[in-house]
Amino acid sequence: MPPLFEEIDSQSSPLGQISLRKRRMPAFGDRDIYEVKLGEEFLMSSMFVEAEEALSTLGLAAVQGDDLSVVVGGLGLGYTAVAALKDERIAELLVVDAIETVIGWHRKEQVPLGKILNEDTRNRYVLGSFFDLATDPEQGFDPDSAGKQFDAILLDIDHSPTEYLNSANASFYTTENLALMAQQLNPGGVFAMWSQNLPEAQFEALLNTVFAQVTSHVVSFYNPFQGGESTNSVYVCVKP
Repeated sequence: MPPLFEEIDSQSSPLGQISLRKRRMPAFGDRDIYEVKLGEEFLMSSMFVEAEEALSTLGLAAVQGDDLSVVVGGLGLGYTAVAALKDERIAELLVVDAIETVIGWHRKEQVPLGKILNEDTRNRYVLGSFFDLATDPEQGFDPDSAGKQFDAILLDIDHSPTEYLNSANASFYTTENLALMAQQLNPGGVFAMWSQNLPEAQFEALLNTVFAQVTSHVVSFYNPFQGGESTNSVYVCVKP
């Protein structure tokens, strides 16, 4: 019988100790549940992936055309990236993460979706701060092509526009810095972002200072711990 709990890896990172764990909960069936913790804070769980996947499906549904170049900010357990690669229009996907350990979990296939990402030749990992690269359009996200523009940028790093994984990220959520990121989108390109909270009117107003169209989606999913529905949000913004 597989163990009910296993810590697969734990490493120091610029943000603190980050760990990958696997557990089984017999009440939830015969499956492994993967979790990521940063210090004592739970970052993500493979039990709740609907909104991370919806970030890709909702964001890419707003993109027109084929041969798409897409950036995913935040690798996590890989669900946003794998959902994006299901769109056959994608020609290349850059997955940006600031924590080398997280990229290593996927390269070594210590997480279930690592093999899928490694075998898809459209996928490329980029080690770096999404926020630094987003606000430096002259360099941009692609280390092999300075100033390159993309068809979509999908962001899942902070907990919400007002609750940050790292307090330094707060400076990104301004008209000036969102506009710098938008320079890296092709005309009609899409910026989409996940949030753990319901849509926030103040953030929608901020997005409207940069983008021609802003739509907020509420994503519902069953939460067995609460015995009912939970919700996250996805903001989808279209560049003029």
